[in-house]
Amino acid sequence: MKNLAIINGPNLNLLGLREPSIYGAESFESYLSRLRSKYDDLEITFFQSNHEGQLIDYIQKEGFDLDAIVINPGGLSHTSVSLADALNAVPCRKIEVHISNIHSRETFRKNTITGSACEAVLGGFGLKGYDMAIRFLKDI
Repeated sequence: MKNLAIINGPNLNLLGLREPSIYGAESFESYLSRLRSKYDDLEITFFQSNHEGQLIDYIQKEGFDLDAIVINPGGLSHTSVSLADALNAVPCRKIEVHISNIHSRETFRKNTITGSACEAVLGGFGLKGYDMAIRFLKDI
């Protein structure tokens, strides 16, 4: 594996500020810097959008040239058939990550439509879930 994209969906631009009791106090930019240093043998690109169509466009444009995608679709996980379809359309490996444990939260969060387009779903490990996904992908 040489290149992967980390894709974050709606409201994840507020990590470090938004509900730190659930999502932690670290910004994603700070965490991403550490991830890139740890995996300096990988080209890790990052994309975040609060707009479903922009996420779909990014996956369609980049997904055919990537080895893997680590995606946290945020709330779109539970609602977006279109995002799941975009993930299914690209041949690269895909892991879905959730910072919180979606199964210990509101009932509507327990079902992940986009997770069905991924080979694994990690949740409840905080930001470390991204690292766990990358390690899994590297070990395969």
